[in-house]
Amino acid sequence: MRIPFLPSILLALIAVAIDIYIYSVARRRCASRVPANIHLILSAVIYVILIVAICLPMRHGNESGLMTKMWLLFIVLSILFPKIFFVSADLLASIPKIFHRQRLSWLSIAGGILSMLLFIGMWWGALVNRFRTDIREVEVHVANLPSEFEGYRIAQISDLHVGTYGSDTRYLKEVVKTVNSLEPDLIVFTGDIVNRRTDELVPFADVLSQLYAHDGVYSILGNHDYGDYYNWPSEKAKVLNKQHLIDLQRGMGWRLLLNEHEFIRHGNDSIAIIGVENVGDPPFTVYGDLSRSYPDLSDTNIKILLTHNPVHWQMEIADNDDANVALTLSGHTHAMQMEILGLSPAAFRYDNWGGIYNDTFDMHKLYVNIGIGTVGLPMRMGATPEITLLTLTRKKSNARNH
Repeated sequence: MRIPFLPSILLALIAVAIDIYIYSVARRRCASRVPANIHLILSAVIYVILIVAICLPMRHGNESGLMTKMWLLFIVLSILFPKIFFVSADLLASIPKIFHRQRLSWLSIAGGILSMLLFIGMWWGALVNRFRTDIREVEVHVANLPSEFEGYRIAQISDLHVGTYGSDTRYLKEVVKTVNSLEPDLIVFTGDIVNRRTDELVPFADVLSQLYAHDGVYSILGNHDYGDYYNWPSEKAKVLNKQHLIDLQRGMGWRLLLNEHEFIRHGNDSIAIIGVENVGDPPFTVYGDLSRSYPDLSDTNIKILLTHNPVHWQMEIADNDDANVALTLSGHTHAMQMEILGLSPAAFRYDNWGGIYNDTFDMHKLYVNIGIGTVGLPMRMGATPEITLLTLTRKKSNARNH
């Protein structure tokens, strides 16, 4: 939940340049000055909103203040991005004038229409799509899977970020109902249950305690669960915040794995569930220790690893002959809350951002769940909230690989 300073300044300068361009175009192309003046007034209002949003605290205060900041920023960006799109199209339409030819007016009109569609799409993503849960069923081939676990069903959810919903439990009640209706053998949660503070979870604890699977609910912590995005009055307060989160999850009946593992036994067969605390690339703090979680990864036990950031799979599991880990389950990426026709800007940041992946020799599999909640902008354009139902089988999977 970071707003980088230099990119923010650059974006502000672009916004000013865009508005100057639109104002000048409106003055030149419109017989009346009314459109230009309306644009000037609306732009001034947007800049006031932006200044207010910037001044609101991000690393202290309550969640309602943070969400006010996020919604104000969303209002600004939902107007700025379509403007950028329109101006880009309009500049392209003007290129023929360099060669003393007529402007491509149709291109400007098309740019205007597409800009409006982008604006509508962003607000659709904020008001509708972020509550349209997608169930993705994936068959996972596991070599030497014990016979008692043939057809074993794991429901994965991730990145709830419950603070985004304030104290409104309606949507997460539907998520819980949907997960339970799948009748999974096991439910796993792969981190980021809150945004900044454990207090966010309190209104949702009773709801989430209703998740049910025969073999229980296993969970891990994500980068947002440690209180790193809040200015605590003391280190002791931060430690107590984390302990409160641990106590709440265990009070919900969840088995929170903190660099540890447990075996699930069916008859004479078993699989190991390994839970690692957060491990990732900078700027994310490393709390996890895989060797502590499971001392001998090379043994013959079938193992499923829960680790929040998929980068960890690349770092220690993929193409590692000494890591006999059949399946790794991660979250974290959210697909950057934007995915259209299978494409997401998350691909520029993460090699593995959503769906199922294999390493070079098809020895280790990774599934990245793109999450339920939102962080930063309260919007999902595509990238709908995901519940994954993974079915383990000895048979070769027909699931699409990335």
